[in-house]
Amino acid sequence: TEELPPKALNNLGNHFAQSIAEGLEKAQLIDGTAQFTVYASPRRLAVSVANVKAVQADQHVVRKGVSVAAGMKDGVPTKALEGFARSCGVEIGSLKIIHDGKQDVYAHEFTQAGQTLAALLGEIINTAIKKLPIPKVMRWGSSTHTFVRPVHGLVALHGADVVPVNVLGLDSGRQTLGHRFLSQGAIIFAQADDYAKQIAEQGKVIASFAERRAAIKAALDKVSGSLNARVAADDALLDEVTALVEYPVVLQAEFEAHFLAVPQECLILTMQQNQKYFPLLDQNGKLMNRFLLVSNLQTADPSHIIHGNERVLRARLSDAEFFYKQDQKATLESRLPKLEHVVYHNKIGSQAQRIDRLQTIAAHIAEQLGTDRATAERAARLAKADLVTEMVGEFPELQGTMGKYYAVLDGEQPEIAAAIEQHYQPRFAGDKLPESPIATAVALADKLETLVGIWGIGLIPTGDKDPYA
Repeated sequence: TEELPPKALNNLGNHFAQSIAEGLEKAQLIDGTAQFTVYASPRRLAVSVANVKAVQADQHVVRKGVSVAAGMKDGVPTKALEGFARSCGVEIGSLKIIHDGKQDVYAHEFTQAGQTLAALLGEIINTAIKKLPIPKVMRWGSSTHTFVRPVHGLVALHGADVVPVNVLGLDSGRQTLGHRFLSQGAIIFAQADDYAKQIAEQGKVIASFAERRAAIKAALDKVSGSLNARVAADDALLDEVTALVEYPVVLQAEFEAHFLAVPQECLILTMQQNQKYFPLLDQNGKLMNRFLLVSNLQTADPSHIIHGNERVLRARLSDAEFFYKQDQKATLESRLPKLEHVVYHNKIGSQAQRIDRLQTIAAHIAEQLGTDRATAERAARLAKADLVTEMVGEFPELQGTMGKYYAVLDGEQPEIAAAIEQHYQPRFAGDKLPESPIATAVALADKLETLVGIWGIGLIPTGDKDPYA
């Protein structure tokens, strides 16, 4: 195929393989214990299934018809019995009488020859494709077929034999293409079992998503370990990068140290979200001016790849640095009037109106918790001010986090700065909780105000996620 959507790739591969295995089992071409291997890379989906039969076993079929009482009247066959025999293609004398648990009935017993794999596989593949979780499909060229991306080749092998099928307008064969740039040309498979090894050696493609992911993880750990650092990345980024490359090569690069003056959350988010890079942290959890990238090319001299990525990141970090400097020209307090123009909900009011409510609620909760009312009120007043900063406008994920940094720069109390960041917690089940009574008071106020407001206008939540979080 052409490049498949990276965030959906692993899911597509698993669904495709599972559906193929289920189709083969339903067709009685494998049993329920048959092993299958999933392959999913940016330009291909594949599955290898063990011990697939070339033909179904013959089946003994018993077709039941009319009851004996309804089939014969005074020794003469009725129209119903004649019709049943005719539909079976046999004479009445060839029918047998069996007991179906309630009564004696006429039946036709015969042996049905099993169908071949070639006769069944095309429909199994087509059914698997239709079941794929694809929200949007596309057409290509003059074809009327649809898929998530244009499809250019189809391989179907049973042992050493090509299984002749037509899927998405393509006839199956034993030939495919490897890596877009590193492959040695067309790859011709002699055996189905050779798929993974042959496409890796000749095509420079690690077809297995799991193997590719493990290789990237091992390389990241090796390089970061040599630098006495650890990688700042979650599984989602590793999965996405795995879905972007077919022959991963991990490279080390760096950026200018002066960018470290920008809060590290901004830099990490820029590297991960925009560039799919892996930031590095030192043993104290501080961001280093080095990062790891995963290239889809293997070259004798990777310097041009490294320098190219450094140049792109430099532009991104310069933007973040600019936003940070611009934001420091105004205090959080001075930004509050702008919240009057930020609509929280058209039936509930602006963020400025919401802040007024939060201050009152937070102050009351603070008293109940035995903590300082004025401090909680001040934290609630500034809690949403960073929504109108340049940095949060560019990176909404940093709301609260940037408020904390700007509060510190404004000379606010450390407790207030921490509460601005932590009042969004917990964002989901199992998330961290606010660490101080002040932060807890503001967090409870924020969530209670939301619940009362949303219920008050009749928008009763129906899902498991707050759409206004």
